Amino acid sequence: MPASARLRGLRLVGFKSFAEKTTVEFGPGISAVVGPNGSGKSNLADAIRWALGEQGRSLRTRKSEDVVFAGSASRHATGMADVTLVIDNEDRLLPVDYAEVDLGRRLYRSGENEYLLNRTRVRLRDLQDLLAEANLSDNAFLFIGQGMVDQALSLRPEERRPLFEEVAGVRRHERRRRAAEGQLAEAESNLARVRDILGELRPRARRLAAQAEQEAARQTAGED
Repeated sequence: MPASARLRGLRLVGFKSFAEKTTVEFGPGISAVVGPNGSGKSNLADAIRWALGEQGRSLRTRKSEDVVFAGSASRHATGMADVTLVIDNEDRLLPVDYAEVDLGRRLYRSGENEYLLNRTRVRLRDLQDLLAEANLSDNAFLFIGQGMVDQALSLRPEERRPLFEEVAGVRRHERRRRAAEGQLAEAESNLARVRDILGELRPRARRLAAQAEQEAARQTAGED
């Protein structure tokens, strides 16, 4: 069977409408979140996206700090938003040697972000690279929103192809290839600059070597 990773739990505090510490556990199989309008169902989905590195395009906010609980008539505003995903990694889909992985993100009202892997701070780039290995990052279809299926079915075949490429991970590898090509072009440019500098320095080095030889010859003649 192919390797898999399962979302085992979600812990959040100070995120959007969840002012107090809240824990949600997910069992094996399909889980459903139900509740009346305004109870925070969509905010739970937003919390998962956010912890995976989402930068706000689909979090229904105008600026990043809007995810921090802003206060209400009965509660003061919080100073930060904190979300942790608890992932069952028994099959090692995520390339780390842990059977359970905690992926966390904090945002302070000052705008400072922190990303955590098993409570250790990491860079956003590190988190994205880790998730990309499991096809959990940079994948537009990790979350299927309302109306997306109907929209996909109405597309023409040539318009549908990029969707399949995205789901299969092909476009992710294409983006990596373009990034590698950009790094290679930058390295070649730097190498060309080094060659130019060496070309400028060689005549001077030859002159200095000749002067050193002349000085050594004069010192030898003086000793004689």
